[in-house]
Amino acid sequence: MKTDEFAKPGSLTSKLTGVVRDLEMLYKDIHSHPELSLQETRTAAIAAGRLRAAGYEVATEIGKTGVVGVLRNGPGPTVMLRADMDALPLQEATGLEYASKVTAVDRAGKTVPVMHACGHDMHVAWLIGAATVMAQARDTWHGTLVALFQPAEETGEGAQTMINDHLFDRFPKPDVILGQHVMSMPAGVLACRSGVITSAGDSFEIRMFGRGAHGSMPEASVDPVVMAASTVLRLQTIVSREIAATESAVVTVGALQAGTKENVIPGEAILKVNVRTYDEGVRKRVLAAIERIVKAEASASGAPKEPEIKPLDRYAAVRNDPEAEKRVVHALSGYFPGRVHETLPTSASEDFGCFGTAWHVPSVFWFVGGIDQAIFDQARKSGRLGEIPTNHNPRFAPVIHPTLETGVEAMVVAAQAWLSA
Repeated sequence: MKTDEFAKPGSLTSKLTGVVRDLEMLYKDIHSHPELSLQETRTAAIAAGRLRAAGYEVATEIGKTGVVGVLRNGPGPTVMLRADMDALPLQEATGLEYASKVTAVDRAGKTVPVMHACGHDMHVAWLIGAATVMAQARDTWHGTLVALFQPAEETGEGAQTMINDHLFDRFPKPDVILGQHVMSMPAGVLACRSGVITSAGDSFEIRMFGRGAHGSMPEASVDPVVMAASTVLRLQTIVSREIAATESAVVTVGALQAGTKENVIPGEAILKVNVRTYDEGVRKRVLAAIERIVKAEASASGAPKEPEIKPLDRYAAVRNDPEAEKRVVHALSGYFPGRVHETLPTSASEDFGCFGTAWHVPSVFWFVGGIDQAIFDQARKSGRLGEIPTNHNPRFAPVIHPTLETGVEAMVVAAQAWLSA
């Protein structure tokens, strides 16, 4: 097989046919055994074992549970392919025969249900499949392939944790870093864009202080529940009244926690706030507005002290390098005619971009559809697209075929855009 033949649909499909059934069983197994962030020991062991079996040099426990495999195949470019591994603390409600029944102890010491509600199980299967196919077809490409399995994407720390564990000193510097994510689009469809593709994300815990009292004597209190409720409502005015219509931001209060009994006014309340932005200037304005409003509401309520604002996690916006993105889209469009589309930036966030930014190399990130085409078409026809379960929903369940094949093929074809040159 000649080098330029490997990226042709027939050639790649024939290579993939032999591993699809195995990948399906692997995907179901990983889905049934999800693991929380930085607890991905079983998944990491599976990835490491598959890479070793395919002939990769393998290093484990990078950033605690990360795995890196290196396949050297002569002189040429170096391409890194990345997949994330962690799951979420959600109770699965898909009804699948391979649904998760797993529970785990989170960092707070609480036992929680665990589910792959964001598709990271599919991402692991994709990268194992792509790494296997590339190893089986070494005569069709030249260069170095790096397969990176990342922990803790859901907490925004996994990429940086691997970087901090001397990732850049221990492995070849790539010429490009490639990654993809399953999304609520029709299965078999891919979407990409130049520039920002996922938003920056900032999360905070805000502790507001009051003065507790008996529920029958509110005059003796500084009620943090009222203070927090007023703050929640006022925070909603940031986007509606402080951000221009031509700009974008999201401010969400995902949790408001206060008190334990109906006739006791508590001494404090906790808000957990999430912010998504695409522009650094907008981001700074939104964060400043949150701090201003939180402090002003506390002062207006007569709080005994200023609120505490503690950062929880931070995601930088993922920006696709224009030239590298053009190269990827050209390769994918040739392999998937009519199935590659330009997408708008999504308000979801990712830490994939950390690798390219810190390593000073171009990176490209794209989306792969995971919703059965018939289900998607019916929902669109009936005006109920909003009811299709999205990522982080307890009912999120990508259809296995053709999602599995499409993701493996996309990774291989994108890598070939450099390695077959």
